[in-house]
Amino acid sequence: MDVRETITALMREAIKSADPDRAVRNALHIDDNRLKVFEMEFELRGRVYLLALGKAACAMARAAVDVLGGAIREGVVVTKYGYAENCLSDGRIRIIEAGHPVPDKNSLLAGKLGRELAEKVGKDDLLIVLISGGGSSLFLLPEEGITLEDKIRTNELLLRSGAKIWEVNTVRKHISAVKGGKLAKRVEGTVISLILSDVVGDRLEAIASGPTVRDPTTFQDAYRILRLYGVWEKVPESVKVHIERGFRGEVEETLKESLPNVHNFVVGGGTTVCEAVKKKAEELGYNAGILTTTLEGEAREVAVAIGSIIEEISRNNRPLKKPAVLIAGGEWTVTVGEGTGLGGPNQEFALSIARKIAGLNAVVLAVDTDGTDGPTDAAGAIVDGKTLEVLGKVGVDVDEILKIHDAYHALEKVGALLRTGPTGTNVNSLVIALVP
Repeated sequence: MDVRETITALMREAIKSADPDRAVRNALHIDDNRLKVFEMEFELRGRVYLLALGKAACAMARAAVDVLGGAIREGVVVTKYGYAENCLSDGRIRIIEAGHPVPDKNSLLAGKLGRELAEKVGKDDLLIVLISGGGSSLFLLPEEGITLEDKIRTNELLLRSGAKIWEVNTVRKHISAVKGGKLAKRVEGTVISLILSDVVGDRLEAIASGPTVRDPTTFQDAYRILRLYGVWEKVPESVKVHIERGFRGEVEETLKESLPNVHNFVVGGGTTVCEAVKKKAEELGYNAGILTTTLEGEAREVAVAIGSIIEEISRNNRPLKKPAVLIAGGEWTVTVGEGTGLGGPNQEFALSIARKIAGLNAVVLAVDTDGTDGPTDAAGAIVDGKTLEVLGKVGVDVDEILKIHDAYHALEKVGALLRTGPTGTNVNSLVIALVP
């Protein structure tokens, strides 16, 4: 294989390792009338309900239905538009496609149906919740006095502000009636949550805004984040009023205690994919190393840092000797500001790193593992030591493009965009650098 074929093969191995179907089947087992989840066992005494939310919801739900069979009485599955193909044909389970990264009326419908489902779960019953990335937008129910439009406006402001995903979710939880453990509060019976992590460090309270997880953040934290990123004065008045009421203890805080009937399990995440890439690269004869699985920061700045390590490998054979594969996972962001272009964090990362590795014999792939990078049809991009030169030949000024955040159109001109289509999973972003 040439280097581009190799690096795309490594990406495919990463996505395969994060297969949500396999993750659920590895976690759930039925033995007589007992459900085993890893090393814990639960007696199946009453009814079983199913709630799946996120970009990997369909694959996770399909696996759970296969394992549990006729035990499931009723369920709701919500996923992103275009992700429900071949989801389920089970009449007991309602499937909803909704908006992401901006929620819509179907997100609201999913939130209402999900809460209604939770309230049906009696003391002898079981609710299985399958959570994956994207759930924050796909599954919502605003607190009283806050409209769907208010939630959408707040969400858009935060996404454009450069706030980290856990910061965005801190605000989301405090204006939601189902996030921050509030869904779990409504369940009388047993809750088992299987979580496919798309959050750096696998912080459970941040994944899909933690509908079944106790939350350490407060209304004061939500206020501080809105102030920090300069959007407090821009958010709808209803949101400000609700958060201010939270200061005064007049509205419900997120879940602060551990509930004995609620059990949360991580079944996969960014560490899994990085380790899979490393193993595959070594099998192909490369010296492979995982730089980090918790990479965060502004995409263009993170790219420069990673690019400097690639340069060190290329010129000085350290910290890895050539042929080398360098791997990093995490969640980088773009502060759009007044930018008018189109792109996503991985496309901006790729465009920025193209400058740093110019002239080197190296190839870099940056991808969002769900197959959608930002509001585009691309999963990310692949660039190499010649990309900057090629961009110049077609009239692209990289500095100007980065100012307006139009990486998509620049990379499209030189055939550098990476299109995978929906992958059915979502476990953070991934960078693979190959230095022959």
